[in-house]
Amino acid sequence: MSGNIELLSATLAAAKAEDRAALIAYLPAGFPSVDGGIDAVKAVVAGGADVVEVGLPHSDPVLDGPVIQTADDIALRGGVKIADVMRTVREAYEATGVPILVMTYWNPIDRYGIERFTAELADAGGAGCILPDLPVQESSVWREHADKHGLATVFVVAPSSKDERLATITAAGSGFVYAASLMGVTGTRESVGEQAQDLVRRTRATATLPVCVGLGVSNAQQAAEVAAFADGVIVGSAFVKRMLDAPDEESGLAAVRSLAGELAEGVRKR
Repeated sequence: MSGNIELLSATLAAAKAEDRAALIAYLPAGFPSVDGGIDAVKAVVAGGADVVEVGLPHSDPVLDGPVIQTADDIALRGGVKIADVMRTVREAYEATGVPILVMTYWNPIDRYGIERFTAELADAGGAGCILPDLPVQESSVWREHADKHGLATVFVVAPSSKDERLATITAAGSGFVYAASLMGVTGTRESVGEQAQDLVRRTRATATLPVCVGLGVSNAQQAAEVAAFADGVIVGSAFVKRMLDAPDEESGLAAVRSLAGELAEGVRKR
């Protein structure tokens, strides 16, 4: 079975055709439980998310701030496995029909096996992977397997990335480019900042791939600000915090659905 890279591209193109940015939601698999994580994906899509990133919980999440680290720790203590991540992708995709990507660090894939991971992700209906710590110059084997299985390879660029480096990354990537709005780890911020707009401009100068911005967006106003210059707005910590702060799972699901609705309105007010 081939993966859903074409669905991802079509979804981003459809948002652009509507003169808006796509809303991309991030949620970790296995949090607050495997079933609860699947329900959370369904909830954000019901609220208005166009694309979902399913996080593969990792014990050393170098890009993730304290909110996502807390959720990852809950998932890992709950015994989440890669098989549970694949189940999350499969059931979420079958229930929603939207593109589902996996965001993961390289070590779990390397240990699991590249061919095994890509084949299972494609079979589950996944659209691709976001790989924040895989150096592009060391990614050829991964990309070969991802291409074979119809999966996008999304690389992360940062404000510190030089133009030459941006060109190398965008030439190797597929699906979209993940532009980190600032230097540092994930988390909500008071302001997303001008760095993000400059990074999107410089990245677009090197490629035709959509450029989606993450790190720091937590409300509709910020989503609208980013949507004014980016092809997609990525929100993670704000969703996870709503789940963490909720008194019970049902309340958490209602909270993330509500937030998705607010953000979906925000990306339409670019």
